[in-house]
Amino acid sequence: MDIKIKTTKVELTQDLRDYVNKKIKMLEKYLGDVVITNCDVELEHAVSRQNQGKTYRVEVNLAVPGEILRVDKTEKTLNKAIDKVKDHLVLMIKKYKEKKVDKKRGKNN
Repeated sequence: MDIKIKTTKVELTQDLRDYVNKKIKMLEKYLGDVVITNCDVELEHAVSRQNQGKTYRVEVNLAVPGEILRVDKTEKTLNKAIDKVKDHLVLMIKKYKEKKVDKKRGKNN
């Protein structure tokens, strides 16, 4: 899977790149035979409102056959936002696969 990382107001260090790659690669075990045509990850230091402090936004667009799975999360730390995005993507992948199986079952009946 080719992962494209875009940053806005965040320095993309090798450690950060490795962390993103590690978390996104973990999704492969949930994908199974689903082919990913494109994976875009955007890391951003979000504009903070008064009294909120630093906030980071992470967005992932995962192109699968017939659909784009998109998750966007905002957290106080970049690593926590990446983790939440990965966790939410796991749920979306499971729903996508169930939907795909249900369509196949419907065609057989």
